[in-house]
Amino acid sequence: QLQLVESGGGLVQPGGSLRLSCAASGFTLGYYAIGWFRQAPGKEREGVSCISSSDGSTNYADSVKGRFTISRDNAKDTVYLQMNSLKLEDTAVYYCAAGPLPSLYYRDYYYWGQGTQVTVSS
Repeated sequence: QLQLVESGGGLVQPGGSLRLSCAASGFTLGYYAIGWFRQAPGKEREGVSCISSSDGSTNYADSVKGRFTISRDNAKDTVYLQMNSLKLEDTAVYYCAAGPLPSLYYRDYYYWGQGTQVTVSS
């Protein structure tokens, strides 16, 4: 069964940091572009960041540029999202997704994880 699993979410104070991980089961993550998305209650799913499978090029939503960093460890077949300087508005369920090309558009991805909750609160 092809599956993505996110981990690393939790409760953090404003200004704090979290690192999310995305791992695959049933296929090799390294062959795919990976995107991170988030969805807050009552809002549409938003592309946060993506990384290519070929040259490791990355892209970020304007709302997270300079604060979030996406990376991949091919030896561990895992993709990370390092989130620093977290803000209240970063609160959402975060999903990773795998697809053929890096994109911040959710319809470009084939496989999705179940999501991990990130809550930024004082």
